[in-house]
Amino acid sequence: MAKILLIDDEPDIVYLVKKVLEKGGHQVEEAYTGTEGLLKAETENPALIVLDILMPDINGWDVARRLKSQDKTKNTPIVMLSVKNSHSSIEKSFKYAGADAHLGKPSKSTEILSTIERVLKESSQPLTTP
Repeated sequence: MAKILLIDDEPDIVYLVKKVLEKGGHQVEEAYTGTEGLLKAETENPALIVLDILMPDINGWDVARRLKSQDKTKNTPIVMLSVKNSHSSIEKSFKYAGADAHLGKPSKSTEILSTIERVLKESSQPLTTP
């Protein structure tokens, strides 16, 4: 089980993805803006962050860049989850934002969970919450 921070401005998406992650045995913290996500990433110490790109205040790519530039969060893996799935958007998730994975919306529950587990394993983050 890992503590996962889910940052998305769409309550329906947060609800659905949270249910998938909890069914997979994870603890989920929620944030609905980029600003709130940045604050919770600092205070909640998640093992992984699932991050939307299109948000009203700070886009997910810029949130990820900020997280990757801060000592406390620079090693926290980030999985982008977005409707922006063009080749250039996916490339920006990796090269500009430093994301560890990029999933499209919609994604199957199994794809979300397998990606989360793979990224957690690759990051060598503990799979249990301290």
